[in-house]
Amino acid sequence: MSNNEVAILGVGMHPWGKWGKNFVEYGLHAARAAITDSGVRWQDIRFVSGAATVRCGYPGYVAGATFAQALGWQGAEVNTSYAACASGSQALAAARAKILAGHCEVALVVGADTTPKGFLAPAKGYRPDDPDWVRFLVGISNPAYFGLYARRRMDLYGDTEEDFGAVKIKNSEHGFTNANARYRKKFTMADVYASPMVAHPLRLLQICATSDGGAALVISSLDYARRMGRGDAPRVAAISTVTPTFASADLEMPDLATDSAAADGVEALRFRASLAPKAYEEAGLGPEDMSLAEVYDLSSALELDWIEDLQLCPRGEAGRLTREGATRIGGRLPVNASGGLACFGEAVPAQAISQVCELAWQLRGQAGSRQVEGARAGITANQGLFGHGSSVIVKR
Repeated sequence: MSNNEVAILGVGMHPWGKWGKNFVEYGLHAARAAITDSGVRWQDIRFVSGAATVRCGYPGYVAGATFAQALGWQGAEVNTSYAACASGSQALAAARAKILAGHCEVALVVGADTTPKGFLAPAKGYRPDDPDWVRFLVGISNPAYFGLYARRRMDLYGDTEEDFGAVKIKNSEHGFTNANARYRKKFTMADVYASPMVAHPLRLLQICATSDGGAALVISSLDYARRMGRGDAPRVAAISTVTPTFASADLEMPDLATDSAAADGVEALRFRASLAPKAYEEAGLGPEDMSLAEVYDLSSALELDWIEDLQLCPRGEAGRLTREGATRIGGRLPVNASGGLACFGEAVPAQAISQVCELAWQLRGQAGSRQVEGARAGITANQGLFGHGSSVIVKR
């Protein structure tokens, strides 16, 4: 539905890693790359939408203004969005809304992060009313949830540790030549089994790291793109940022329990599975129209959940698809052609934007050895704490 679409004129990223520098440097690198790629002058961008980071002090809280200042004040309006791991999608949604409302023609979306060593943890202090703090108090870190999700798949669908290992191996092969990936190494099943057990059945190589990195997009109205001679640019066709619906069927971070099933006649719903239907409806497309997917593989087992949540196969069939090679580049529906979080690690406010960057490169035919031949449309999936999540569809 073209009335909801905006064009992606430029994309840019700062390579993921542990660089130990200020997050602004990563965002500035990505923004400059996206602006250069777009062919738009910085002075012509009238809206800067930043994805916030809560780890880098006040500049991270006002990321939109921080990046606008770093690029050079020129009067553009600014916005900052925070939605945990879905912050980048919320920042993109804000920029799209500004364009569709007619308040500007071209906008810049930026997210970047500098992360501490180890797994992400809540801010220090005594906060018993903070569910995220409480779950760490009782010993439930992110990998503990990931392990529970993996065990659930094993119990319900018969998935095996080898199935989860196959996801890691596949993604490592996809990301091996990706210049923006942090981990550019092909792994074998022996490598996976040799890595330490973290939260059964998941080993260290099957859980994503935390990383530094940055990603940016320049988006515009379709009319602006046509006037630039870029009418064939990939388009953001849909953005879904729906929240959970009562009653939640699955345990989601940072909760310690699902909703009560005591209420008679209440249907149990999966939050992650609710993200894609809204995106499909908005885009006027269906799962069968997708050429590839970029999903939030916080663990190798979670990739299988996301494939099913995006309705790319029936529930319980993602393990089989992976075994058959359908989710590899060259398969029927490549998943995480970029290498995913397995190769990047997690730079929270940049991650959802980086997924859209990958889809744009793929739809332009500029993904190099990662190219999905004939790619026409792709979908992303992302989830953050406290009911945040997103699914973005990009099409040609």
